[in-house]
Amino acid sequence: MVDHAQAATETPLRYTPLYDRHVALGARMVPFAGYSMPVQYEGIIAEHAHTRAAAGLFDVSHMGQAFLIGPDHDTTAAALERLVPADIRALGRGRQRYTQFLNPQGGILDDLMVSRSPDAADDGTLMLIVNAACKDDDFAHLEASLPAGVRLQRADDRALLALQGPKAVDVLVRLGADVADWPFMTASQATIAGIDCSVTRSGYTGEDGFEISVRNTNAVALWDALVADDDVKPIGLGARDSLRLEGGLCLYGHDIDQATTPVEANLLWSIQKRRREEGGFPGDHVIREQIANGAPRLRVGIRPEGRAPAREGTEILSRDGQPIGTVTSGGFGPTVNGPVAMGYVAAAHAAAGTPVTLMVRGKPLAAEVVALPFVPARFYRGR
Repeated sequence: MVDHAQAATETPLRYTPLYDRHVALGARMVPFAGYSMPVQYEGIIAEHAHTRAAAGLFDVSHMGQAFLIGPDHDTTAAALERLVPADIRALGRGRQRYTQFLNPQGGILDDLMVSRSPDAADDGTLMLIVNAACKDDDFAHLEASLPAGVRLQRADDRALLALQGPKAVDVLVRLGADVADWPFMTASQATIAGIDCSVTRSGYTGEDGFEISVRNTNAVALWDALVADDDVKPIGLGARDSLRLEGGLCLYGHDIDQATTPVEANLLWSIQKRRREEGGFPGDHVIREQIANGAPRLRVGIRPEGRAPAREGTEILSRDGQPIGTVTSGGFGPTVNGPVAMGYVAAAHAAAGTPVTLMVRGKPLAAEVVALPFVPARFYRGR
């Protein structure tokens, strides 16, 4: 066992309940969002490939979990809708929705998942999952705007595991969870290996899979039960990043931030019709103007020619040498067997098929704007 008390005197890093399991498995641990987290176990490419082929298990317990609690769904939803552009009022029982906290300019303070319990007895409660680096600011921001009768209850006593890949559903069924027929973005309770969990059929890899919230006291037992299955391998943050990049999924602080709106980020699908029409969220005037007239820039996929990756911060030029944007995420895509990138370009250059030039280590590299995702999503939509 690691001496957490001693470690705490040497570094301000925090630890998830699964830290000792990662160390025992030989993971390479790195600081991430204030936590010591596994970046890889046997290697990023091998872990990436295993998740695509079978089931990868991720420790994402550093994420922020909380419950927003009010007297009824409409009241709680209205409180949250003051800060996010999604239609939370229309979120059905047993469903989950993706949205963003916005600033007065329509910029993204953070992105988050919102779940509504299928149980009528919990009808005034919404479960929130936010990014680790932003969670303290997010929760303070939310609490500062809550009306009387609605409160935020942090769930720091809960861990979060993500089981991702085409065999994830079979693994959970073998462990006793009745989840086989759940469509994508279902949110409910399930018993896994005899442990009560809050489960959503979701994740951030582009693969079918599940995110599993469990009490800290049961996290190790759940992890052990999952990794005991032959289809499951533990996966680090390195492969999580390459999977989400191939899936065209944004990473907060890189592809989205306070200077990007959901429209610019190509996240307009996350703002439902009622909210587009009515507004009533921070920065609605900016976002609705961009919906009506177009955003000045857009997030796009980029495929560099050759094998050299274009990393974050790489300048994007038009083919006649004019600066038109910047790469926000880039690297090697193991599934596509080549470099992939995302970034923002001026709207006039955002169409798929547009040739561009990337300045990689001071040298021009030919590339092309492509449609996202690089690897088609394999979410389970139901029969």
